Amino acid sequence: MPKFIISSKYYLIASYFLISCLPFFNYILGKTVEQPGRLLFYETLCWLVLWSVFKGPRWFHYALIPAFLAIPIEIYLRLYFGQGISTHHLGIIAETSPKEALEFLGNKVWLLIIIFLATFAWWWSLLPAAKTIRELDWHHRSRWISLAIICSVFICWSYGARVGVASASSSQPSSTTSTEIRLSQIRSWAGLEEYLDQQAPLPSWAEEFYDLESFSRSWPLGIWARIVDFYQERTYLGNLNEKSRLFRFHATQAPGNDFQQTIVVVIGESSRYDRWSLNGYQRNTNPHLAQEENLVSFHDMITAVAATRLSVPIITTRKPATQSLKAGFNEKSFLSAYKEAGFKTFWISNQMSFGQFDTPSSVIAKEADVVQFLNLGGFTNNSSYDQILFAPLQHALDDSAPNKLIVIHSLGNHWNYSHRYPQEYDQWKPSLFGIPNPAYTNLKNKEALNNSYDNSILYNDWVLSKMITQLKAMPHMTALWYVSDHGQTLYDGSCNLAFHGHNTKYEFHIPAFVWYSNQYAAQHPHKITQLKEHQNAKLSTENVFHSLVDMVDIRYPDEKLERSVFSPQWRYHTRYVDSYGWTHYDDAYLKGDCKEVIDNKTPLTQEK
Repeated sequence: MPKFIISSKYYLIASYFLISCLPFFNYILGKTVEQPGRLLFYETLCWLVLWSVFKGPRWFHYALIPAFLAIPIEIYLRLYFGQGISTHHLGIIAETSPKEALEFLGNKVWLLIIIFLATFAWWWSLLPAAKTIRELDWHHRSRWISLAIICSVFICWSYGARVGVASASSSQPSSTTSTEIRLSQIRSWAGLEEYLDQQAPLPSWAEEFYDLESFSRSWPLGIWARIVDFYQERTYLGNLNEKSRLFRFHATQAPGNDFQQTIVVVIGESSRYDRWSLNGYQRNTNPHLAQEENLVSFHDMITAVAATRLSVPIITTRKPATQSLKAGFNEKSFLSAYKEAGFKTFWISNQMSFGQFDTPSSVIAKEADVVQFLNLGGFTNNSSYDQILFAPLQHALDDSAPNKLIVIHSLGNHWNYSHRYPQEYDQWKPSLFGIPNPAYTNLKNKEALNNSYDNSILYNDWVLSKMITQLKAMPHMTALWYVSDHGQTLYDGSCNLAFHGHNTKYEFHIPAFVWYSNQYAAQHPHKITQLKEHQNAKLSTENVFHSLVDMVDIRYPDEKLERSVFSPQWRYHTRYVDSYGWTHYDDAYLKGDCKEVIDNKTPLTQEK
C-alpha cells in the first residue's frame, strides 16, 4: 500500500480525534471539565452512529463542516470566557452585522478570517482521504448488528423522553428546579399518547441518557444540537412576535415637544431595595448616586414575580401582573409606542439573547431599531462587567436621530455576585471574590456572600452614575429611569434561604429611580412635581410602561394616566405578587425572618 495512503489514513483519524478532544480543552488550561464521563460516552456513541449509518467517512465528513468552522470560536470562548459555544453565541453571530463585527473586532478581523480559512482548509485537506480510502469503511456484518442495536436504543430512548425521568440534577441556583424531564416534541398516535401519559417516569439513574446539555457540549456532533436549539429558539421567538405583529398603539407625541430628547431606561438585575444606601442602608453602597440632585428614588415599588423572564414583560408592556406566568402577550412594549411617536429605539444588553430564561426579553428587544447583545460569557466569572455598556450607549447617544429611546439591560447583581465587579470594588470583606465556584449553599459563606452582594451594588452605583454623566454631556433634554427586575433573599437573620424564587419581601421590594436633566425639568416642571409627590406611593412594575410613555407626552387612545407617576390622575391599584397564588401584597403579613409574603385572605388562583 502506498505510504501516502497510509499517512492520509492516520492523518484523518488523528484529525477526528483532535476535534473530539475540544470539550476537554479546559484540562490544558488547568480547569475542570463538567461531566467528563458523559461527554466521552456521547462522543463515542456519536462516532459509532456515524460509522454505522454512513459506513465510512466518505459521506459523514460533510456533516463535520459546522464543527470544523466552529473550532476557532470554541477555543476563543474557552480561553477568554471559560465556556464553549451556546445557543446564545449562535444568536449573536446571526444577529451581528458585518459593520458591527468590524467595530467589535477591529484589526483582529483579519486574524479571525485567516483562522477560519485555515480550519476550512484543514477540513478540505481531509476530504480526499475521506472519499478515497476504503480501509476505514465498515464492511463487516457487525455494522448491521450495530444498526439494529442503535434502532432499539433509539426506540427505548424515545419512550423515556416521552414519559420523563423522575429526577434531574441542577448545578446552579434557580427559582425553577425541574423534577421531570419531558421532551414534548415527540408525538405519536392518540392512543399511544394516552397510554404513555399514564406511565411512570424512568428512575433517576436514567438521567445521564437524557442530558442534552452535555451532549451539546460534545464534539463533533454537539454543534448540531446547538444549531437545532438555535433554530427552535428563533422559531419560538418568531411565533411570539407574530402574536403582536399587527398591534398598534396609535401613539403620537403631544404638540409642544418639538425639541431634541433622549430617554434611557436601565433594567437592572437581582437588585434589592434595602441594600441601597440611597434607601437607608447603613453601608454606603450608593456614594455616586447620592450626589445626584435631580434623582428621585421610589421607596415602595414592587415586582409581581421574582424571575427575569416573567418580570421584564411586566416592566416593558401593559401585560397585567396576574398574567405574567402565561407565555407571550398580544401587545407590544413601550419601545413600539416610542417608535410610533417618532423616536429611534435601541436595546443594548449585557444579558443573554436565547434560552429558557432569556427568550421573552429577546422578543421585546426585537422591537427596537438597533439591537445589541454584548455578553459572550453568560453568567460565568468570565462574563463582561457592565461597564462594557458605556461605549455602545455613547454610540447610541451620538446617533443623528433627533429623538431616541435607549434601553439598557444590565447584568447588575446577578449571581455569582463576586463576578459582577472588578477587584477595586471588593470593599467589604471577607468576600467570594476570586473564587470560581463558591459553595453558595454553605451557611459558612453567609458573611462573604452578603459582602460580595453589597460590593456588586457599589459597582452598580458607579455604572449608573457614569451613564448619568454621559447623559449630562448631551446638550439636549435627557432622563434616565432605572428599575430592577427582582430582588434577592440572602440568608437574612435565621432564614436559610438565598437567591430568588422564595416568595419573600426581599425579592419583591425593588429599587427604582428617575434621574432627569435640568432641560427636562425646565420643559416638564409639572411632571417633576408629580414625580416627587409619588415618590412614596405604593407602586409596582405595572406602573413603568404608563409612566415612561407619559414621561415625554406620548399619547394614545386607551392610555391609563392613573398608572403614571408623572400624572395628577395617578391612583393606587391592587398590587399582586406571585406568592402561593396571586397574593394581595398590601393585605398580607410577613412570615419569619425570611419575610415570606402570605395573603391574609385567600390568594387568587393562578393560570399558566
